Amino acid sequence: MKGTVLFGMNNIFNVLPPGEEVALECRIKGKILKDSIGAYNPLASGDIVDIELDENHPGKGMILSREERQNYFSRWNKKRKAPQTLAANLDLLICVTSPELPPFRPRFIDRALISSERGRVTPLIVMNKIDQLMNEQVRDRLNNYRELGIEVFYCSAETGEGIEELKNRIKEKSVAFVGQSGVGKSTILNLIEPDIHQKTAEISQKFSRGKHTTCYSIMVRNPGGGHIIDTPGVRELLLYDIEELELQEYFPEMQPYFGTCSFSSCTHIHEPGCAVLEALKNGKIHPDRYESYRRIMVELKNG
Repeated sequence: MKGTVLFGMNNIFNVLPPGEEVALECRIKGKILKDSIGAYNPLASGDIVDIELDENHPGKGMILSREERQNYFSRWNKKRKAPQTLAANLDLLICVTSPELPPFRPRFIDRALISSERGRVTPLIVMNKIDQLMNEQVRDRLNNYRELGIEVFYCSAETGEGIEELKNRIKEKSVAFVGQSGVGKSTILNLIEPDIHQKTAEISQKFSRGKHTTCYSIMVRNPGGGHIIDTPGVRELLLYDIEELELQEYFPEMQPYFGTCSFSSCTHIHEPGCAVLEALKNGKIHPDRYESYRRIMVELKNG
């Protein structure tokens, strides 16, 4: 029997078989999945798994294996020093941000875009709280994302503006929402599917974690078809397994200048004859996007 992982905590996973309304409480048979060695978590919300029922315990089962993921969204777990998959098998990754409270964080968005590309997930940016002040720098950055071919939606969970358009965009799709704490991700999700708030509170209470503690991802049905995954609010999104010279490939605005620098191993940071730095100087690359590139490059160099 196959099933979809809804959420997991303490190596106990809720798995929903196709066509069923009630999930099974499952553990991994043998306690280890060979495909997850070295990872922070063996399974993520959205994973498709093979399971067998526990004949002696109704409502429970054992997970035998995990199907290969079509795609995934992950980050580096700094505390455990291991990759952590937050969601799998998605149609869209919804990156939620805000203009003022909390402040707009383009560094976070740029990292989310890199993580989504690495995991082969299509990203979509949602600017929430458009009832707040949105300065020209924020508008300019969002326009730049659109120029790079990334969808940008504007909405306000406070007034309801744009929520219906977002609902229609994710209709019949499996999506994951990601964002820093305070951007209003949970409020948007409650407007789309109130069941998320209820389920999160129930799970937190069951595992004695306290209500509203978002240390795990959880999947619920999308009212328009498909599924919605709520991921934990994160302060920073750390990247992993990226080589220094590979980083440029995740910045499409740099691609026209590949191979035209004076040095084949150019990092586009300080080298003379760098075509990317020349394009930056001439206004062909957004300076704030380049700043994201520079900061990540420094991080990679420092290990």
